[in-house]
Amino acid sequence: MLWKNDGFFLLELLLSLSAWFMLGMFFIPLLMDLSYQSQQLVRDKKAKQFLFEELQANLVEDRSNSSYSEFHNGTEYKIYWIQSTVNGQKEVCVKVDETTFLPRTEICKAPE
Repeated sequence: MLWKNDGFFLLELLLSLSAWFMLGMFFIPLLMDLSYQSQQLVRDKKAKQFLFEELQANLVEDRSNSSYSEFHNGTEYKIYWIQSTVNGQKEVCVKVDETTFLPRTEICKAPE
């Protein structure tokens, strides 16, 4: 004869909740790391865009003595020119300071 079940037992409920908790304990750190990596990629892409724009502007007018900051989505991108020690000419650098979760980024390129 079939038993009449009108709901879950407390043991089944606790077992399913513990399974969901264990899955969450596994996937939440992975999702956080993926989020940090995507934020770092966005910062690197924007820094390269500012670098390219500064090099393009230097072709039109001489901007090799300027130093300024740009803000994009709450992140400060410092754009400045330095004297290169390798080939003796000036190069433009874009620097983003480190935050709590993201490292410092600095890229430099000399105009060709």
